[in-house]
Amino acid sequence: MAGPFAWRLANAAEPRELKIPELIDARHHGQSVSLRVQPGKTSFFPGRESETLGYNGSYLGPTLRVHRGDDVEVAVTNALSEDTTVHWHGLLIPGELDGGPHQTIPTGATWQPVLPIRQPAATLWYHSHAHGRTAEQVYAGLAGLMIVTDDEEKALELPSEYGVDDIPLIMQDRQFENGSLVLPQGMRTRMHGRRGDTLMVNGTINPFARVPARLVRLRLVNGANARFFDLAFTDGRPFHWMASEGGLLERPVELRSLRLAPGERAEILVDFSDGRPVTLATGPDSNVPRMRMMERTADLTGGERDAVVRFEPQGAETSVVKVPEQLLTHERLDASTAIRRRRFEMTMGMGSMMGGGSGEFGINGRSFDMGRVDERVGLGDTEIWEVSGAMMAHPFHIHGVHFTVLSRNGSPPDIRDQGLRDTIVVQEPVELLVQFLQPAENAPFMYHCHILEHEDNGMMGQFSVS
Repeated sequence: MAGPFAWRLANAAEPRELKIPELIDARHHGQSVSLRVQPGKTSFFPGRESETLGYNGSYLGPTLRVHRGDDVEVAVTNALSEDTTVHWHGLLIPGELDGGPHQTIPTGATWQPVLPIRQPAATLWYHSHAHGRTAEQVYAGLAGLMIVTDDEEKALELPSEYGVDDIPLIMQDRQFENGSLVLPQGMRTRMHGRRGDTLMVNGTINPFARVPARLVRLRLVNGANARFFDLAFTDGRPFHWMASEGGLLERPVELRSLRLAPGERAEILVDFSDGRPVTLATGPDSNVPRMRMMERTADLTGGERDAVVRFEPQGAETSVVKVPEQLLTHERLDASTAIRRRRFEMTMGMGSMMGGGSGEFGINGRSFDMGRVDERVGLGDTEIWEVSGAMMAHPFHIHGVHFTVLSRNGSPPDIRDQGLRDTIVVQEPVELLVQFLQPAENAPFMYHCHILEHEDNGMMGQFSVS
């Protein structure tokens, strides 16, 4: 065998210890954090460098830990040769602080928002949201984790030692040729989003992680541009899903598999007290259209499941720590208080299928326009948004809110629809109950497909809140 795939096989066999992003706790830095958006070179494979982007480093960024009730200043300096933004994905803050395409940071400039942290403990993330450049900048490395913590979560005594029994996992797929990162192009990339032949976690290829032989918390982030991950452990062991995008569920849910779409996050508790090594793996991308599925090649490592990360428990076997029966009681929003219903359909026209203009991607038949506010919402209002997708499943993300799922295709929500969400998979109609508590008058919020190539090509709208 010869060519790029043979090179990758020869150089990827050696497992690598999972990189854990640096933790920056805002309280330990006087509530002032600095991020430098910078170009760099990253060696994903030994002896091969790739041109990448990162925050305070060459690829990805540090984990920012903030505390409920605090006000945190983040100084973001753009050292790139192009404009960028930093979107605080899942943070409930006013539109002018959101970091969407309207909060452009020009080359050489510094943006210094003060972020009011007023929401429950949750796993969030931050990433570029530059107008028309989000997909390429995130693909090159502009993403990182943000953790919100609070006293209610601490009282539960969940695993919380960062990098030890509380482990971040930013999952991505990327394309390589002879060990160097390449940017996929072409009509299929445009239609279905960028997908790669190599899985990475925290920028590590073929990773393993040493974990204590006890209950461990995994913070799962789908940071891919387009790939869906269908996650399960290779020995079939159960785990407990304990938090969605908006934070802790009311009660843990025992699962054996978990699907995450781009932009979605989940926290799970896994029992490693048996001391046995095990691999978290993913099945084939469930959102690849049939034609693409038939064309999967050996470049996707072969087999029905691909390894994501291998866990190697360390230390003596310990007694099983019980998973809490109750996590957090949520105040339930009453659907009868909704004053309006809006409908959104993510559309892909025939022109986009043939590589046509950007106007073929849109929502409700309209492609994104920075100068047009599509919806105007009243501050404090509760609404029902009915969202559906065309041709394939789409992860739908709304800025500035958390919502709950009322129904899916006219039926009760699926088990994975529960909890507070900011990103949800739609194809069939899904009803969302949304309350708008953050103002966005001078700088609107976005709603869009989180397949980043769809977003960049027009599958996005914006709304004001006042």
